[in-house]
Amino acid sequence: MIALLPFEKSDFSRFKSWIGSAKELLQFAGPYFAFPLTDYQLENYIQDTKRRPFKIINTETKEIIGHCEISFEREIPRLCRILIAKNSERNKGYGRRTINELLKLLFVKENFVEADLNVYDWNSNAIRCYEGVGFRIDANVFTEVKIGTETWRSLNMRIHKSNWTASF
Repeated sequence: MIALLPFEKSDFSRFKSWIGSAKELLQFAGPYFAFPLTDYQLENYIQDTKRRPFKIINTETKEIIGHCEISFEREIPRLCRILIAKNSERNKGYGRRTINELLKLLFVKENFVEADLNVYDWNSNAIRCYEGVGFRIDANVFTEVKIGTETWRSLNMRIHKSNWTASF
């Protein structure tokens, strides 16, 4: 099981240690942050009233295993900056549990009816995870970003509360 707790200044060092390159930062955070991450960037991040960042806790081991956020910059809340930090902790269902916890906050506690997220089209594991809880790709919405000589395409995925296949 997992729990979401507020991301705080005391989490900055750990968070920065998870990001080893500009590519990793872009994959995880989109163009929101600049590499290398600094305390100044993170301080601004946690003070942004339109963002609600969380650390992801494994409730069995009490270890902080990742990070996630809900952004309220648009009419539809956006799930973003979702990261299970250690490769050894990936593909164990923590991502799906995290998405379900975020949607529970939005759909149950705060009574929103829709949410979205962006994901790079080559990140098939993440896409499968999101589809598994009810997200669907919105073919009309995408963006592209350059990283070095590569161009990454970001897909938008949406979910309506009625399509949420919650599983905890």
